[in-house]
Amino acid sequence: MNGEGLLLVVSGPAGVGKGTINQALIERNPNIKMSISATTRAPREGEIEGVHYFFKTEAAFREMIAQNAFLEYMHVFQMHYYGTPKSFVRDELAMGNSVILEIDVQGAMRVKQAYPEAVLIFLAPPSMSELKTRLIGRGTETIDVIEKRFNIALSEIQSAENYDYIVVNNISVVCVAQVEAIVAAEKCKVSRNNEALSKLRKGE
Repeated sequence: MNGEGLLLVVSGPAGVGKGTINQALIERNPNIKMSISATTRAPREGEIEGVHYFFKTEAAFREMIAQNAFLEYMHVFQMHYYGTPKSFVRDELAMGNSVILEIDVQGAMRVKQAYPEAVLIFLAPPSMSELKTRLIGRGTETIDVIEKRFNIALSEIQSAENYDYIVVNNISVVCVAQVEAIVAAEKCKVSRNNEALSKLRKGE
């Protein structure tokens, strides 16, 4: 069977639990890694080059853009650049590791265009009312910010139909198991195992 890893794109509204689910996937599956982004912002205390980010000067980042070296990138608030280096993802996949990209809907569509083999997973809340309860329960944002995030979430839900899978994060352990099942099924797809199938057809 094809031993190459999968590029997993995980999106979902703020408060749906993307970080929790992705962390659980990594802890349970040694061959699943989080993608490491490149950024032009300065390292924060405790951040390590090549572990948390690949830190770049703006000139170096722009050169990478010119060389089409990113699966996707964005210029946040016209201040700092963030992007997913193709080389990191390619090397991890070749080693048999699957790579998680936790990005927004717009970034996911850009990745799908650049790498059609990517598996897009949309994490959804059990209901929009539950999502608002979770946002409020975090206790980290004002009501105005919560309302803004909730409205953005409504917009993001409209894009879920462009994904390959939708997984409802109601009970986290069930959600994690469902994503693991998606990974297992994707690795068994005929389209990902043409070489092995060809050998079987030849009697090898």
